[in-house]
Amino acid sequence: MKMAMKTAAFAAACVLVGSCAQKQDAVQTTTLSGLDPENFKSVVNGDSTALFTLTNKAGMEVCITNYGGRIVSIMAPGRDGKLHDVVLGFDSIAAYLPQNNATDFGAAIGRYANRINQGRFILDGDTVKLPQNNFGHCLHGGTDMGTLGWQYRVYNADQTNDSTLVLSIKDADGNNGFPGTVDATVTYTLLADNTLDIDYKATTDKKTVINMTNHSYFNLSGDHNKPVTDDILTINASSFTPVDSTFMTTGEIIPVAGTPMDFTVAKTIGQDIEKRDYDQIANGNGYDHNWVLDTAGNDSIVAASLYSPASGILLEVFTDEPGIQVYSGNFLDGTVTGKNGITYPQRAAVCLETQHYPDSPNKPQWPSVVLNPGETYSSHCAFRFSVK
Repeated sequence: MKMAMKTAAFAAACVLVGSCAQKQDAVQTTTLSGLDPENFKSVVNGDSTALFTLTNKAGMEVCITNYGGRIVSIMAPGRDGKLHDVVLGFDSIAAYLPQNNATDFGAAIGRYANRINQGRFILDGDTVKLPQNNFGHCLHGGTDMGTLGWQYRVYNADQTNDSTLVLSIKDADGNNGFPGTVDATVTYTLLADNTLDIDYKATTDKKTVINMTNHSYFNLSGDHNKPVTDDILTINASSFTPVDSTFMTTGEIIPVAGTPMDFTVAKTIGQDIEKRDYDQIANGNGYDHNWVLDTAGNDSIVAASLYSPASGILLEVFTDEPGIQVYSGNFLDGTVTGKNGITYPQRAAVCLETQHYPDSPNKPQWPSVVLNPGETYSSHCAFRFSVK
């Protein structure tokens, strides 16, 4: 009898311990940002997707999926000592699929970031025709519901250590109209000083054009219910490339001085964003423009900075690119529901996309985006987070 009671008690204890262990495992399997990696395990067009987590000794965390090379979450410390998720995104692969949400949240953009006029350009005397998916132009490589741009494709993934993820993609000759088979890599590295370093490389077997970037939507307050219009932005640029009413660059480069485009001195994003008597604000529905950086390709100089008074988080952007596209989330309209069930309002975030200028293939006066066989395309961007 005593033996039976002991056995029953032991069994009950085992069940209890097992239950606790399962609960502990359940807690441990979610990321610091609350993402469940199981929700990112899927197969898209025959390729497997997953969620990869980068960490550093400072306690920061970055989660990335190989579906579109997308940054899903960035947990950065605020002045309160707590970690805050500072980018918009979704909590599953299903939500990123274009038939559910046609967004660029966090994506590694290729083959050509930003717009190409009327979806065509001339290369060595031949007219290259591309998808027209944005006011008659080719935007972000032609990505749309009916095409496969890089943000809707699955990258091969190799996580070499806790802080580094290498993503690679092969883009076939003629895909979306672009010439040349391109092999590209995006290397994400979370450094000890809370810098997310992004290194792009690409080669081609035929003359082509390329312009890669990251399309993260930043909300440094960590409160994605609120717009970022009170955040303070600085851009190290004394000029920008104006656009027409279809968001296409006109070919001009004009000074920012005396205009709402002047961020050479820090100001809130919202200070001038409603000044629609200025044609560029009206044309862009706010800010959706390329600034011509004064950094001359020196990626040790701050190209732009963003500061949230609410959280105390400061983001500094470094790049060797000649330009940066600032997009103030003008077309977010409260219809997209992201992580934690939050419905993103207009201007819930701002994008800081390092790049060559939009429509450079049609504007030979601007820095070239041509890549030849035997050459290696290289682009570098770093997002450094600190507390101020």
